[in-house]
Amino acid sequence: MGNREMEELIPLVNRLQDAFSALGQSCLLELPQIAVVGGQSAGKSSVLENFVGRDFLPRGSGIVTRRPLVLQLVTSKAEYAEFLHCKGRKFTDFDEVRQEIEAETDRVTGMNKGISSIPINLRVYSPHVLNLTLIDLPGITKVPVGDQPQDIEYQIREMIMQFITRENCLILAVTPANTDLANSDALKLAKEVDPQGLRTIGVITKLDLMDEGTDARDVLENKLLPLRRGYVGVVNRSQKDIDGKKDIKAALLAERKFFLSHPGYRHIADRMGTPHLQKVLNQQLTNHIRDTLPSFRSKLQGQLLSIEHEVEAYKNFKPEDPTRKTKALLQMVQQFSVDFEKRIEGSGDQVDTLELSGGAKINLIFHERFPFEIVKMEFNEKELRREISYAIKNIHGIRTGLFTPDMAFEAIVKKQIVKLKGPSLKSVDLVMQELINTVKKCTKKLANFPRLCEETERIVANHIREREGKTKDQVLLLIDIQLSYINTNHEDFIGFANAQQRSSQVHKKSAVGNQGTNLPPSRQIVIRKGWLTINNIGIMKGGSKEYWFVLTAESLSWYKDDEEKEKKYMLPLDNLKVRDVEKSFMSSKHIFALFNTEQRNVYKDYRFLELACDSQEDVDSWKASLLRAGVYPDKSLADNDESGQAENFSMDPQLERQVETIRNLVDSYMSITNKCIRDLIPKTIMHLMINNVKDFINSELLAQLYSSEDQNTLMEESAEQAQRRDEMLRMYQALKEALVIIGDINSATVSTPAPPPVDDSWLQHSRRSPPPSPTNQRRSTLNAPPTRPTSGRGPAPAIPSPGPQSGAPPVPFRPGPLPPFPTNSEAFGAPPQVPSRPTRAPPSVPRSADGPP
Repeated sequence: MGNREMEELIPLVNRLQDAFSALGQSCLLELPQIAVVGGQSAGKSSVLENFVGRDFLPRGSGIVTRRPLVLQLVTSKAEYAEFLHCKGRKFTDFDEVRQEIEAETDRVTGMNKGISSIPINLRVYSPHVLNLTLIDLPGITKVPVGDQPQDIEYQIREMIMQFITRENCLILAVTPANTDLANSDALKLAKEVDPQGLRTIGVITKLDLMDEGTDARDVLENKLLPLRRGYVGVVNRSQKDIDGKKDIKAALLAERKFFLSHPGYRHIADRMGTPHLQKVLNQQLTNHIRDTLPSFRSKLQGQLLSIEHEVEAYKNFKPEDPTRKTKALLQMVQQFSVDFEKRIEGSGDQVDTLELSGGAKINLIFHERFPFEIVKMEFNEKELRREISYAIKNIHGIRTGLFTPDMAFEAIVKKQIVKLKGPSLKSVDLVMQELINTVKKCTKKLANFPRLCEETERIVANHIREREGKTKDQVLLLIDIQLSYINTNHEDFIGFANAQQRSSQVHKKSAVGNQGTNLPPSRQIVIRKGWLTINNIGIMKGGSKEYWFVLTAESLSWYKDDEEKEKKYMLPLDNLKVRDVEKSFMSSKHIFALFNTEQRNVYKDYRFLELACDSQEDVDSWKASLLRAGVYPDKSLADNDESGQAENFSMDPQLERQVETIRNLVDSYMSITNKCIRDLIPKTIMHLMINNVKDFINSELLAQLYSSEDQNTLMEESAEQAQRRDEMLRMYQALKEALVIIGDINSATVSTPAPPPVDDSWLQHSRRSPPPSPTNQRRSTLNAPPTRPTSGRGPAPAIPSPGPQSGAPPVPFRPGPLPPFPTNSEAFGAPPQVPSRPTRAPPSVPRSADGPP
């Protein structure tokens, strides 16, 4: 890929990212990182600087890069640099950037060659770069110096692996030309994380420092020790050039001159040097971008379709158009009416899965909360009997009565009927509060118009409170109607004769629920089933245990599970009462307890049976069910004097029979009254409150809104809505522009296929992990690669250029007196053909200057 094509790609990709950054979003098109890996003083930082086009990295001999430098390039009109640890400070002088890198490195690692894996984050803004991330890593070393730890090799290796293991990272494996390429640590690490060789590019540096008479021609032609993507040779500035302030542009010209003038490289000069390395990397970027575009385009198209419907309503939006405001007001009120009715009547498209609300909550009030309040306020048995005895004695006065007086029955019944006012009025309050909560939830859709939302909520809430007063009046009227006439001829009333007969049969106090005492078979009907945890018994056995409970009017049974096959126990309800138990600090359960009023054990050796539920609502529901079965809360209201007086009354057998008769009559009549009230109160609330509010919203709400405020004021949209509309339109345009840019990228660039695999088995044996401790470090003894003869070379034949079709050719030989080289398999199993010099490591490809180039 040429520079012209890359120059076309850079603005397209930057336009794509700018389209999203304008909306405060990051572009989903992530570009690769480029990590430079190699040994110490291999020229890694110089390669990186040449690619950036700026001289800003610390240079020198030994280990210079001692912390990873994560360099983010950002396209910008101005050219400057910023460090993450110096937020807000802009560096325009790149000499200061170098000094800051050195100072920040010393701050963490010290002044004596120490290393650290904590990266330095540098961001460079320039009009000449693509949004890209480059990583300069510490050089691979074997022997610790200065303050370096003993396991320096292991630490640097792990530091490098953190970056190059990412699939989105291109690896530049940098090796100096004057060292043994077969033992290149950079290539070994790259092979470990990139076995297919698709992300690895070999870079040969210091070609100008090779011994006279030698070159790396066969390596650069990818014939010797081949890589899938081949090698690129570069010539960096020497330390003398850097000290002499030789700039990068001049260095690139000198590099070009070197390759054109060298007899071993002039025929491949167009594939060597930093500009060609940039082209190779640019092509990798292009391939990556083109590979990413199909899925990226699909995501953009999906986003575009998801907002297209909403954007259509905004395209022709005119904020001050009165017809638009009128239409919007009508639609809002109509939608509010529909939402309110759906929440009350129930609907599948507005389901709250977190809590009961609307109609479901009101249904709970009607059929659980209201009956529970009625049962809860029912008479305390001891107190009721005392009141009956007082009434009988007061009616008889100074005389001793022979017969049970009717007036006592009527006085007690009326007193019990009056108690119904409290639960009935409370149910009205609960329904009213739930209606107001429902209105608030429905007005959330009007939040784009704050005044309309506020006025709607105020008007409807005021109407609900107005209906609350009228409903309460009607509820009190219903109870007053019950008080006005005690109908003892009701078909379900037990009658005096049956009451006397029952009182003669019953000689003990019993707590009777509201199931109807005149229907004994109904006592066997199951009142409730559910899971409960037996708390106090389980603790003594090492932990509480959960059972399946079944409550009837006669007993409370529990089973092993809800199949009800293995019954654990059946507890009769006679003389049982229920009381609250304080929640344990360590437990999340809510607890209540059953106990016997006659101080007997409830279950085996336990005086109390503690039962636990997950929530207080479950506790209240179970207590309501127990009340229906005749198990009342423990009120303990009577003091010693009152209980003594009650015992005195019970001492008179005739008064005892009369009290029992009146008690049975009251129980029977209150059962009839309770049944009537439980039926009429929900109907009254439904008619006078709920249905009336629905009719009001449908027929009168719009008129009251018009009369309350000016339409323009009501339909003044919120600042948030205006901002959302603008953002939605901007996003729509950005998405459309991004799709156009993607098309331009496809037409302006060409993707090149990956080169075919090569025989890189020369690296297979070196895939190892260094030990974490230097005491065990060993360097594997590697067979030296086959080398070229030092003399006897004829004219060089034409060498095909490495490219997509270049594979892994056998080691070539040239005409001369020497025999041809052995095959790869033979070479790896045999000693090197040409021994290395005894005083230093051999060069990769020794070569003589004899003969024509």
